[in-house]
Amino acid sequence: MATDIRLKEQLPELTDRIVATYHEIGNINQLGHCPLPNRETIYQIAEDLKEIIFPGYRKRQNLHLGNVTFYVGDMIDSLHDRLTQQIARALRHTHQIEHHLKCEDNKETDFEAVGQEKTIRFLEKIPQLRELISSDVEAAYVGDPAASGLDEIIFCYPGLEAITMHRLAHELYLLDVPLIPRMISEWSHSLTGIDIHPGARIGSSFFIDHGTGVVVGETCEIAANVKIYQGVTLGALSFPKDESGNLIRGQKRHPTIEENVVIYANATILGGDTVIGRNSVVGASVSLMKSVPANTMVTIEKPQLRFRDAS
Repeated sequence: MATDIRLKEQLPELTDRIVATYHEIGNINQLGHCPLPNRETIYQIAEDLKEIIFPGYRKRQNLHLGNVTFYVGDMIDSLHDRLTQQIARALRHTHQIEHHLKCEDNKETDFEAVGQEKTIRFLEKIPQLRELISSDVEAAYVGDPAASGLDEIIFCYPGLEAITMHRLAHELYLLDVPLIPRMISEWSHSLTGIDIHPGARIGSSFFIDHGTGVVVGETCEIAANVKIYQGVTLGALSFPKDESGNLIRGQKRHPTIEENVVIYANATILGGDTVIGRNSVVGASVSLMKSVPANTMVTIEKPQLRFRDAS
């Protein structure tokens, strides 16, 4: 089909109208500001961190104790440089927005130096993170009779992928790194269907079975040896506002889950004051907005089923 040149001549005018909206609608523009963190770079950093946490399972094959030191050292060096740059960008941008500055006015703080310091502190956590994630792998194997071994869990389980990404994002969150922890957690959400805010505090040996539709809110606290199934929501009961009608931020809004709790599919637990006591079981589709004592089983009373002859 031949192209109609007259129609294409409309494109410059369309371009002008689109650019005009950049003046009229300024809250979704990022023009004339310092560079933001780069999404693809952040995603690649997360992939490289997982390569270090699970050596031999991902990109590089044929690793052994004779060559792994050089390989990991080279990756750590690269991660240092890239993370320093991306964290510095996030810090500079946040400072610029908070103080209503132009990019060239950000001269008081050496954001690269602060970014490097935070990067080093984050990378220092990798040995501890490997310990935590190892406990998550073991919990998945112990908790799922369908698992044939640890390799299958590392290769295939979305719950492990989600908690691994969360543990990385959470460490950055604890270091007060803006934007980047949420970028990692939302990327993980898009890959796994599991939505864990980077602020959530999660203990060792955490297992999400199946996983699709799980939501864990920012101020949620989860102790060790907790197991949850698909569709579970650990959410907020309400969003308090100040006298001006603005949301009050920084308060605990999400539940606390104590040790050895099991929460079955599609259960919903809401509220910052809600505590599920240790060794308790919350049954499928239960909705809770109040605390449960330790060693309690909470289930919905079984409905009656009616059977009729369909012939």
